[in-house]
Amino acid sequence: MTNIRSFRSKPHIFENLKPEVIIESPGRINLIGEHTDYNNGFVMPTAIDKKIILKFQKNHTENFCRIYSETFEKGFEFHLDKELKKASGWEDYILGVVKELLDKGAELSGFDCLIHSQLPVGAGISSSAALECGIASGLNELFELGLKDVEIVKLSQKAENDFVGSNCGIMDQFSSVMSIKGKIIMLDCRSLEAEFIKADFKNCKLLLLNTNVSHNLADSDYNSRRKECEAAVAIIQKEKPDVQSLRDVSFEMLEKFKNKLQGKMYERCLYVLKENERVLKAAKTLKSRNLKDFGKLMYASHEGLQHNYEVSCPELDFLVDYSRDHEFIYGSRMMGGGFGGCTINLIEEDKIDKYVREVTSAYYKKFKIKLDAISVHPDEGTKIFKT
Repeated sequence: MTNIRSFRSKPHIFENLKPEVIIESPGRINLIGEHTDYNNGFVMPTAIDKKIILKFQKNHTENFCRIYSETFEKGFEFHLDKELKKASGWEDYILGVVKELLDKGAELSGFDCLIHSQLPVGAGISSSAALECGIASGLNELFELGLKDVEIVKLSQKAENDFVGSNCGIMDQFSSVMSIKGKIIMLDCRSLEAEFIKADFKNCKLLLLNTNVSHNLADSDYNSRRKECEAAVAIIQKEKPDVQSLRDVSFEMLEKFKNKLQGKMYERCLYVLKENERVLKAAKTLKSRNLKDFGKLMYASHEGLQHNYEVSCPELDFLVDYSRDHEFIYGSRMMGGGFGGCTINLIEEDKIDKYVREVTSAYYKKFKIKLDAISVHPDEGTKIFKT
């Protein structure tokens, strides 16, 4: 008999919930630096003003836990003293965090948690990391576990890697917890050193265009890309034992090993090296407020993701290509794991409404799919409220 029991009806306990802890856990965007985090590279993310709201209370039981999502209109319950096994969906992100806490020796007891999300699932704005970090932050506060922010970040990433089975890097969790309002994070994913750069986009804003597609390659090919990169590192390591990740590989070294790399390994590695270079350049252009050059780097990033890393899809490519003929759009690229989700666009603010109408019509004509537009602001990381 499984420990996890799902239900549809909202338990009455949640109707008049008086939470002891409320967490606002944000989604994130990534301006540039895709698929580089798990290669110990550089990324430029920030939290956004779209969040998951989690409300917690102790229920005065020893082990009984109950979760309900108002967004999915679905809940589940489990016991802390019984084995936690994977369920089938969003539940796993919660169970994975709880298991990590228990494995670390955290003293938990029964609790209730009510969840409401403003984040579209599958849009590439990391609703999974927001959920993980929200659960970890809430339980940390509710049970006074004393975990520091960076411990919550690492624990949440480990839950996704080990329990959910997605070999993500640390970018999503780091930006969800650590972001500062009005800043972009320039994050070194090897050292976790972070520089916070002012998000000064002049007369421009960041616009997400959600393809509303999620191709079934997303999970399996995301993990396979990481395996290809790690396999290439293993080949190089045989002669260069100091190489621990692609971060330690130069362009010259990569060329020397080109003929020894199998399949698509060379293309994957070339993309990562070039993307790290682009991120470093992007940080300089953002500091100097050179948005045109920043946008060119965004387009180059997409081309690498499309042709070298091969994680784009026709819908994403269409939206990026469509933007190129509009001088008021400085840059556009796919964002997230790929095979669907959003493009992120740096666009002049006063042109947004007209462009959204135009591109929505063109996208529907091409794919017969409705496009969603989401305007976002760089915002702060996890917010905690005690009642």
